[in-house]
Amino acid sequence: MAMMRREPRWPFPALTEWLESPMSGWPGFGPPIRIEDFVAEGRYVVRAELPGIDPGKDAEVHVGDGSLTIKAERTEETKERHRSEFRYGSFERTVRLPRGANEDDVKASYKNGVLEVSVGLAKAKPAERRITVETGD
Repeated sequence: MAMMRREPRWPFPALTEWLESPMSGWPGFGPPIRIEDFVAEGRYVVRAELPGIDPGKDAEVHVGDGSLTIKAERTEETKERHRSEFRYGSFERTVRLPRGANEDDVKASYKNGVLEVSVGLAKAKPAERRITVETGD
């Protein structure tokens, strides 16, 4: 029977999520824009949770110098209420683009509260190979 190799486990697996969670009573320490990223069909894709915004006026996407920045703003409607846990204000998140990203080939769309930005990637370079060194004898 073959043994499976186990990767060492980080002792605090949810530390990143804890730091990004809303912490009541600490103004300005709210979560950044929550994202997921992956590569699909030769494109680097970033999906950002941005519910409750008008993407035409409340969201901006900037690409340059090897990074992608998403900015958004959610404004508060003035109403009488007893409690609100909604987050209002400006939000920003920047991610580094992978090697080979084409900053001139960027597409963005918004559907069901999710902003999706995709960046074209250059074709993969051939794998590294060993070169034989000839001797001068």
